[in-house]
Amino acid sequence: MNNNRTNKRQKPNSKNNKKKNPNIKQRPKKKMKTWKKIFLVILLILLVAGGVFAYRVYKNGGGLSGMLATVVGHDEETRKNLGELQVLLMGVSTDQEGVALTDTIIVASYNPNTQKAVLLSIPRDSFTGENTKRAVASDKINAIYNLTREPKETVEAVNELTGLDLQYYAIVQTEALIELVDAIGPVEYYVPTDMNYDDTSQDLHIHFEEGLQEIDGQAAEELLRFRKNNDGTSFPSEYGDNDIGRMRNQREFITAVVEQTVKLENITKLGSILDIASRNLITNLNFDVLKDYLPYAVEFNTQNLQTASLPGSVPNLNQTNGVSIFVVDEEETEQLVKELFYPEELTEEETTDGNTTNTANNTNTTSSHSTNSKASVKIEVLNGTSNGKVLQDVVNKLKEEGYNVSRTGTTTSTSKTIIANKNDIATTIMSNIKETIGVGSVTYSNGEGSSSKVDVTIIIGKDYQL
Repeated sequence: MNNNRTNKRQKPNSKNNKKKNPNIKQRPKKKMKTWKKIFLVILLILLVAGGVFAYRVYKNGGGLSGMLATVVGHDEETRKNLGELQVLLMGVSTDQEGVALTDTIIVASYNPNTQKAVLLSIPRDSFTGENTKRAVASDKINAIYNLTREPKETVEAVNELTGLDLQYYAIVQTEALIELVDAIGPVEYYVPTDMNYDDTSQDLHIHFEEGLQEIDGQAAEELLRFRKNNDGTSFPSEYGDNDIGRMRNQREFITAVVEQTVKLENITKLGSILDIASRNLITNLNFDVLKDYLPYAVEFNTQNLQTASLPGSVPNLNQTNGVSIFVVDEEETEQLVKELFYPEELTEEETTDGNTTNTANNTNTTSSHSTNSKASVKIEVLNGTSNGKVLQDVVNKLKEEGYNVSRTGTTTSTSKTIIANKNDIATTIMSNIKETIGVGSVTYSNGEGSSSKVDVTIIIGKDYQL
């Protein structure tokens, strides 16, 4: 027996461990396939890019608006640098060959930072001539484009009447309205009155029943052209007769169109909408300007929309050479434009407690559109719902806030609450009334309506919640 043999295994030496046994085949190292490498690189890029995109969306305000702003290349400073967009909208009917009267003229503005918007109607018969006693039909503002075919001529006339500095215009032809409403619609709209009108010379037939309707493109054209019935009747007096009602109906339908356009399902149709615009609009507003505002427009709530019509009067025909014209009140228009477009420029006298002082003659007498306190504002509340409790609830809220509710009553059924400024009550007061009742669109009816003895008429719609 050999005592020198041992049963213990020798510890492997490091050098020997590194040596390869030539009798054993070594497995080759696995190499990552090229396609896997490419996939991982792409995945890494997507993760990084997605994180950067998500961060930019967050910095741009988040949500759909932030996503759209990021897609078009905006950063958090872009919105801050955007001013208020103001455009003159002119509706032209193309059903009469060679005639292009702009019977619908509206100043539209939108501020992406405050999310405030304004629709200001310009009465189609607004006088633009030199002397009302020698008025002719071509002195009406709706005839300017028909005579010149130059949109800027109408823009200049509106600037002259309002004191605004409009640069952009958009002439909306009949086909554009029809196609747009059909693209996003039908549009749900409460028709304010029965409409029955026929004009065989224009092949125009307007027939609607009052109430909530689904309006398609063709119906939209008929709806917006309505002014009076075959028997001479027009809109209800509390809504506004003839052209006053016509302009209000136009503004409210545009509001309904805006509400439907900014719905998520219609944002996906933006390409189609822009295509309709490019084919049917005459405008100097290019897409590069428009696209900067679109991401923020999806946030817009029509509760932030103010609507109004230029104040003025219709003189007797024997004073205007037998021509029916609308004479804009310069002083009241200046005040209205300030309140709608330049509230920051209102003087202390014009904003304090809603009181406007006549500074021209340095006296403390107040003008017709001034109010000294909430208690001095005479409010009429009309119930446009079938629920009697609604009327009492609104009245109680107003009285608790200190307002003078001088009249109450009922009116035709309506879907939207309207707060009509009938005596140029200050914007601060009107905003407080809206805040008090919690709903409503502020309009300027310029003394028209169911009662000229009140300052504000509130028509309660079905959108009011108890």
